[in-house]
Amino acid sequence: MPVRHAWNLTPKEAVALQRELATEIRCEDDFGPIRTIAGVDVSMDRFATDGFAAIVVLSVPDLEIVEVSGVRMAIPMPYIPGLLSFREVPLVMRAWEGLKIQPDLLVVDGHGIAHPRRIGIASHVGLLLDRPAIGCGKTILVGRYADLGEARGSTAPLVDHGEVVGEAVRTKNRVNPVFVSCGHRISLPTAVRWILECGRGYRLPEPTRLAHLESNRLRRGG
Repeated sequence: MPVRHAWNLTPKEAVALQRELATEIRCEDDFGPIRTIAGVDVSMDRFATDGFAAIVVLSVPDLEIVEVSGVRMAIPMPYIPGLLSFREVPLVMRAWEGLKIQPDLLVVDGHGIAHPRRIGIASHVGLLLDRPAIGCGKTILVGRYADLGEARGSTAPLVDHGEVVGEAVRTKNRVNPVFVSCGHRISLPTAVRWILECGRGYRLPEPTRLAHLESNRLRRGG
């Protein structure tokens, strides 16, 4: 993939770049048939010097694993709140280079536009790879949501300063919701539908659940 920008930026430069790139994110459906879907996850300790990224590609609709790519790589930036993608995306891009199959849709463990500057890791990855991408975070970065039902499939808008930036989605009965947002080239309703369709009885959708297991396996030296 062509390099869009450098990674060894100062925090001020990284924030300015985020604001610039955020103007290019499109939260509308812009893709053809989805035959493969990939989970993307990065595992690292906050103060570590190396990180581990995994991409697990699954077939649709059966969600069987068809390819896995994982890497260990030096982390280019220290931990700075709001700039996590500058630590993690370079690892994801390296893992992407190891794939033979380029998946039609990405589900990234992290946020899309549900970010202070509307460009979390899912948006950053989706934009750089020019692929439809969904952010599926386990915790809230920005915004608040009202109570939602306890049943699987219950949803509530995630709102930040009056703007709907995502959706709290109950993926399993009486289990904490995940937080779904547009990464790039996909609408929020479609993103929510895909997250629910990728459920296999766990809180996390199957693509990111499997990618999380793989990145942690790499981190543990498995």
